[in-house]
This record gives sequence, C-alpha cells and structure tokens, in this order.
Amino acid sequence: MIYPELDQARADWRWQPPSNCLAGRVILVTGAGDGIGRAAAKTFALHGAHVVLLGRTRSKLEAVFDWIEAHTDTQPVIVPMNLEEMNDESADALYNAVSDTYGRLDGILHNASLLGPKVPIAHYPTFEWQRVMMVNSTAPFILTKSLLPLLDAQPQAAVVFTASGVARKGRAYWGAYAVSKFAQEGLMETLADELAQTSSVVAASINPGGTRTSMRAAAYPAEDPETVPPPEAHMDLYLYLFAEAPKALQGVAVNARDWTGPNG
Repeated sequence: MIYPELDQARADWRWQPPSNCLAGRVILVTGAGDGIGRAAAKTFALHGAHVVLLGRTRSKLEAVFDWIEAHTDTQPVIVPMNLEEMNDESADALYNAVSDTYGRLDGILHNASLLGPKVPIAHYPTFEWQRVMMVNSTAPFILTKSLLPLLDAQPQAAVVFTASGVARKGRAYWGAYAVSKFAQEGLMETLADELAQTSSVVAASINPGGTRTSMRAAAYPAEDPETVPPPEAHMDLYLYLFAEAPKALQGVAVNARDWTGPNG
C-alpha cells in the first residue's frame, strides 16, 4: 500500500477509474504542497498524469515531487510561486515552461487559497482583503487566461476550481474568503458559458465540503479532525472531471458530498 489513505477511501468512491485514466495527460495543480492539492497531485500521478506542482513552499512541493518520482513513472515538475505576486509576465513564463517541457496541458486544478482573518467586515484589514482576493480569485483568472490556448489545443481538457460552501451562501465573519470564492464561482460560470459552444475545455467547480486539511483546522480549531473526511474521499470526482471532461458538467458547481457518480 503505497498510499494507504487513498486505498482506504477508494472503497467508497462513486466512480472506479481505470488505473491509467490520466495516462500522458499534463495537469497543473495549484496549492500542490498540502491538503487537497497534495492529495490530487499524488492521485493524478498514480493514474498516469504528469503533474505541474505549483505552490508557495518549496519544501512541501519537493516532498510531493519525491513521492511521485518514487511511486510512479510520471514526470512531475515543481513551480515555486507566490500567487500574491502573480501577473501576466509570470503566467506567460509558466505557459512557455509548460509548453517547452510537455508540449501540452490537459487540465488546471485551481486549489490554492488563503483563509484570511475571520472577523467582521467592519474590522477587516484592507491589506488582508487584497491578499485573499488576489490568491483566491485574481490569480486563477490570470493563470487561466494565459494557459487557455494550451488547454484549447487538446481534444478534451478541464479547468476545475475548488469552491466552498461559503461561496454559495455568505456567512458572517468569513470576509474576503467568502467573497473571493463567490468571485471564483462567477469566473467559472462565465468561462464555462464562453467555452460551451466553441471549445473542448470544460470548466466546473467542486465544493468538497468539510475536509481534513490545515485550513479547515485553522477555521475550526475546536473541531475533531477525525469527524471530517480526508481529501482522498472525493478524489474520484476530481479524477472523473479530468479524465472525462464531461460536457454535462460544463458550468456546474458540484457539491462533492451530493455527487452520486457519472450517472447521478
């Protein structure tokens, strides 16, 4: 058992993917060093994908890179990047690096997020607001805009945004995190509507619900982490979106806990 958390979760998956369902694909994962991003990167690689590991902390990315190299035959790359500093120039440089290294891109998982302080709007620091909005909504826009030509060149591709319950119903004290996730949902829906009739690229979002991550622990410090599922619990849905790029999910905001499988 090279990945016991995934093996344990697999028994309850609603879609049982072929082991090579992502063979030869190239997928960019932001926030790949921890939590859902780390689980997705490892899962994608185990199913054949070459994963572009983008994140802020090099040591965390290196740990994921080493694991993938030790347990798969894929070719991951590390992209240390602080999304607070994302701009057109850095996104274009990433486009060139991905194009030169792989010659293709089949998917983007926008997973990196900042939680920010949980305080009333009246007391929310403007600097913190701008940081959270940049990482959670503006950077995904810049990355998607720059990398879209690579995605559009493939017969099927997907852009998946990691959403949140507070992106679908605002909640007191969630401040910029909630607002940025609302913005991200709007970006997804707008992109999906633009692509629906002209492109093979599918855009969708996944609200994983409560998940055992460090961000969840920071948001709910009194919660027993064993009472919420690990990131691996919903990796079947992530795999399905990137392996199949189903047109039926174009523009859909999926709640992972409600998803019953491809025919659900």
